[in-house]
Amino acid sequence: MTAYLKRLVSSLGAYQLADVVSKLLAVLLLPLYTRYISPAGYGVVETLATFVIFVSIVIRFGMIEAFLRFYFSDEDQARRDALARRAALFLLVTTTVVAAALVGPAGALARLVTTARDPGAFRIAVLGVWAFTNLELAYALLRVDERLRAYATASLTNVGLTIAASVGLVVGLGLGARGLLLANYGASTVVLLGLWWTLRGRLLDRRGIAEPFSALMRFGLPTVPAEASVYALSVIDRQYVVHQRGLAAAGFYSLAIKLAGAVAFIVRAFQYAWPPLAYSVRDDAEAGRLYGLVTTYYVLVSGWVVAGLTLESRWILRLLAAPRFFDAYRGVPWVSLGWALYGLWVVLLVIAGRAHVTRRNFPAAIVGVAVNIALLAALVPRYGIAGAGIALCGAYLGMLAVMHLLIRRAFPVAFEWRRLGHAVLVIGALAALGDLLLPTHGAAGFLTRLAVFAVIPLVLLGTGFGRPEELAFARRLVSA
Repeated sequence: MTAYLKRLVSSLGAYQLADVVSKLLAVLLLPLYTRYISPAGYGVVETLATFVIFVSIVIRFGMIEAFLRFYFSDEDQARRDALARRAALFLLVTTTVVAAALVGPAGALARLVTTARDPGAFRIAVLGVWAFTNLELAYALLRVDERLRAYATASLTNVGLTIAASVGLVVGLGLGARGLLLANYGASTVVLLGLWWTLRGRLLDRRGIAEPFSALMRFGLPTVPAEASVYALSVIDRQYVVHQRGLAAAGFYSLAIKLAGAVAFIVRAFQYAWPPLAYSVRDDAEAGRLYGLVTTYYVLVSGWVVAGLTLESRWILRLLAAPRFFDAYRGVPWVSLGWALYGLWVVLLVIAGRAHVTRRNFPAAIVGVAVNIALLAALVPRYGIAGAGIALCGAYLGMLAVMHLLIRRAFPVAFEWRRLGHAVLVIGALAALGDLLLPTHGAAGFLTRLAVFAVIPLVLLGTGFGRPEELAFARRLVSA
């Protein structure tokens, strides 16, 4: 068990590195961007970014998910390479066809998605659909082989190119929202071409026989409705905010999501590192214990970060954004919690994948969409972006409950319910009380809230959360 946890931690480190750098630089550049891009322009950028990811999920037809699953079911390297080649060719064809179809009606589609007729920005987003989808598979090829250094190098290169291009296009050339979009997707395109060149031997080698498309589609296609429905939560809430409250409110909401990046990079790294490790555990009983333990640690870490953002969001915004963006603080606690709940969804997806019951993902996802729509209609008109964030959390909670009911007998997992409840109760209570009772401005407010954040681990330890073997291991790490 310890060996698996060490592999997960080392993988998380590699996958987090680029995300940490990316999120850190993006946050440090917010004072710059929020002075050169209006809230409405920022709303356009982030609304199109969610569109890119949603379309990508649909047009890859579950191929990346099928690739990850079948890669570990075959020890023959030639067959693995053939599987990689088949997946890469499939995505290249589908993304190219879809991109060509979207370019023509760019003006009308831009107005539909963002309420602003900007065909140039939309066409850049179409490039994003093509580059993002193919790059996800290229990254997956590095992840399955645990080529952590290569992954970190590629992703850091992407970050560096994006930041440099963003500054040049947004600040230097004054291209605003279009410049930010072009920097993001142009950099991804360059990195994709570089990875294709690096992996050319593997992708062009014609040896080996891959899994037939029928097998890949049987596994992958059932994951698409569920994954698209889950990501539709991010699309629906932004679309509802755009059309109900305007592009400026969408900009505030998007900035809140950006500031929730401390949780997002944990979730993204977990999403990348966890499936390859989880599927590689051969013994089902050992896998069930590992899944339960990792879930506990995930809730502990992500919950603590959510508490910190909840307590200090006002000060973070005053430091990092132009004053006209300050109202974004209202959404930060809820979108941070939403990100954390998404990580738990990743755990359940892996369980469903291991048990080969991916068709059960869709009913749970549909419940989430229905809950999200109902809560958006009830809360956004009155509470604005905070209502949108609450709706997102409610949707994830509904999805998690239904998904657990549907898969719990398919593959038993030893979830540590007592410790999970313990962590949620302590972290949630201290964060909520601190946010409600402590000052909302000034040095006194900042420091007292920071003290509450710092004391959360101590309260958990004092109330018996840690196990003796875990505490002993922690002491060995500190003394080493």
